[in-house]
Amino acid sequence: MADPAGSGLFEHVPVLAEAVLAGFACLPAGLLIDCTLGGGGHSALLLQANPGLRLVGLDQDPSARAAAAERLAPFGDRVTIVAANFADYIPAEPAVAVLADLGVSSPQLDVAARGFSFRLEGPLDMRMNPERGETAGALIDRLEEAELADLIYGYGEERLSRRIARKIKQHLAEQGSFSGTAALAYVIAGCYPPNARRGRIHPATRTFQALRIAVNDELSVLDRLLTAAPNWLVPGGLFGVISFHSLEDRRVKTAFLSDERLERVTRKAIQATPEEAEANPRSRSARLRVARRRSSSATSDLDHD
Repeated sequence: MADPAGSGLFEHVPVLAEAVLAGFACLPAGLLIDCTLGGGGHSALLLQANPGLRLVGLDQDPSARAAAAERLAPFGDRVTIVAANFADYIPAEPAVAVLADLGVSSPQLDVAARGFSFRLEGPLDMRMNPERGETAGALIDRLEEAELADLIYGYGEERLSRRIARKIKQHLAEQGSFSGTAALAYVIAGCYPPNARRGRIHPATRTFQALRIAVNDELSVLDRLLTAAPNWLVPGGLFGVISFHSLEDRRVKTAFLSDERLERVTRKAIQATPEEAEANPRSRSARLRVARRRSSSATSDLDHD
């Protein structure tokens, strides 16, 4: 078989690949639910390593589903791809493993038309599902200055949130809606002193993160997954989550510690090795946590979701 996991399709390199393979080693035959299928990189690796696995892959992005279908074609009828947000999904049978790789995939960041990146000029969109919901540009237009400042601070942990919100609303009042991502990033950068605009983290990073989280309701969706996914698992089944910022990771850590249905497999979050971080800079912020469904909870309670 050709190596589907190493394919260049969707230009997607799965982060923490070795850690995922180690964390999900020796899975029994059964169902794997990939909640964030993307280009299918993690799923391809796990299907290749575990011949008894069948996959249900979820993604709301049509381009991701198309790329994953091509990448996973060698696995034939072991693969089912579903157009869905994982928060709305109810599996038809218990799973031996559930995996969620949160955040924006590299292909989404690298396509200017999706509007996720301040490094590429594109429309202020940021929707994971480009066919529904409010765009980032519409959100900025709609919110009052104080609401926008609270959003940027709460979801971006941006200490200059009030200054940034004031400048954004000033621009809207004087020049109308932003022409695209570059114009917004320029206004945000202007809120920083000159010597702070040249650091490793771009001044617009936290604000763009906050807008993306709000547009896609990412934290509420994650909370729903953390509540529902343990019920999808057979006793002993594994639940792995890869997060990319502290707001996500704190939620995952708290859920794995407090949920009586789960026991932690990883005591600390697993991070990229120095070699991976150098080869794939987007892996630097990735954190993997894995938990196991307790055997004492004898049923998967699928009908309780």
